[in-house]
Amino acid sequence: MGVTRTPRERWVEEGLRALARGGPEAVRVEVLAQALGVTKGGFYGYFRNREALLAEMLDTWERTVTDGVIERVEGEGGDARARLGRLFTIVAKIGDGPVTGVAVDLAIREWARRDEAVARRLRRVDERRMAYLRSLYAAFCPDPEDVEVRAFVSFTLRIGYHLVDVGHEGRSRAEVMELTRDWLLR
Repeated sequence: MGVTRTPRERWVEEGLRALARGGPEAVRVEVLAQALGVTKGGFYGYFRNREALLAEMLDTWERTVTDGVIERVEGEGGDARARLGRLFTIVAKIGDGPVTGVAVDLAIREWARRDEAVARRLRRVDERRMAYLRSLYAAFCPDPEDVEVRAFVSFTLRIGYHLVDVGHEGRSRAEVMELTRDWLLR
């Protein structure tokens, strides 16, 4: 009877969880193995070293928050407004995922402040996200300035939504988000 190995993806996801909790310094093989309830020997069956894991974590994050999201949005078709509405719904639902969560996104943004290679990767991801938003808004907004503003507001709302703690004059946050969505899709 063979030994069951911890799947590679579990190491990556646990690494992303650790990153979200404490930055890249928190991504340590021993800590990940303990969190997974395994020995660290299995780690080296998949990764040369910690740097290889960090690179794969970034690859997984990038692929998931760009291609993965775009494929889900495009997969059901519809006009640009319908696809934007679906994008908003998908992004709201995946906000706390181990790979797609806002905490991971914010941790990568903080990491990028100290690591130029991560900063380049983050710029590439942000440009891809903005390009996709622009393409959707451009389908029904004839004014390029309107397209840019809507894309920028949509994107920054995704990043900053969880950082703002304010009341909404008798409305719930969900109600304000629905109003924002309606405004962006008009």
